[in-house]
Amino acid sequence: MTETLARTPPPAPAPTAAEAAGCLLCFEDEQALAQAAASATGLALAVVVRHRFPDGEVRLRLPASLPPRVVVWRGLHQPNEKLVELLLVAQTARTLGARHLTLVAPYLAYMRQDIAFNPGEAISQRVVGAFLATLFDALITVDPHLHRVSTLEEAVPVADAVVLSGAPLLADHIATQRGDVVLIGPDEEALQWVAVATQRHGWAHAVCRKTRQGDRQVDIELPALPVAGRAVVLIDDVASSGHTLARAAQLLRAAGASSVDVAVTHALFAPGAEQLVRDAGVDTIWSTDCIGHTSNAVSIVPAVAVALLGLLGQPVT
Repeated sequence: MTETLARTPPPAPAPTAAEAAGCLLCFEDEQALAQAAASATGLALAVVVRHRFPDGEVRLRLPASLPPRVVVWRGLHQPNEKLVELLLVAQTARTLGARHLTLVAPYLAYMRQDIAFNPGEAISQRVVGAFLATLFDALITVDPHLHRVSTLEEAVPVADAVVLSGAPLLADHIATQRGDVVLIGPDEEALQWVAVATQRHGWAHAVCRKTRQGDRQVDIELPALPVAGRAVVLIDDVASSGHTLARAAQLLRAAGASSVDVAVTHALFAPGAEQLVRDAGVDTIWSTDCIGHTSNAVSIVPAVAVALLGLLGQPVT
């Protein structure tokens, strides 16, 4: 009788500390921010290899295997193609070993359309939020534009939804650059960011009243707050077309403000928008690095790292 000896496979090598903590996946265009976050959290960084075919389709390549906990860093400005990328990455990551997926989306797209303003309109917040919740177990984002819902979980129903704010970071930067200022929100929706920023420094503050006539036409009414001879900073979550900020800046200059600066979390700035704002009398623009832009003045990476460590159950140092 021939005896068959069972061959015992050699023991697998012990995972490195980074592999044990998890993996952070990113794309090449956001590698610098993702690398900083990975270094701060002990996560192993891996860059998704991306190839575009002539017809516009993309081929993505992830690492051949992944640890149980995976973080995906993908800001969703210019979102349409990136949402397809997230679909491909998340579902592929599950087949490669990931059991828990966290999305870090410093800018979260499609949050502004939260009701049907006209019959038949898609409520994109609900649609995109539900889509992301089918892919990810947790979400970290910064200053999502939530107006008629009170929590991020209502918009994106994941198990863990973490909202960070750029307002405190911008407020501290403003204090180093201008000292005592008047802080103005360009519309009523900016009140939440104005309130957070002013709590840290006790500045005089108010918000404008805005009536939107279209994507590029707005009417602004300044608050009843004296600004003559004062340094004024307009603070908001997003600068996109620039028309709201530009009109507010024009009115503040006409009211005698000695200077007008802008602080925004998300520097979207459509083509021509930044110049429009500067031509309206804005001196300096400060933004967070949620979206890469020449105005980036403060980084959200330390705050994201703390949030990630909390989700991963690791001590914050």
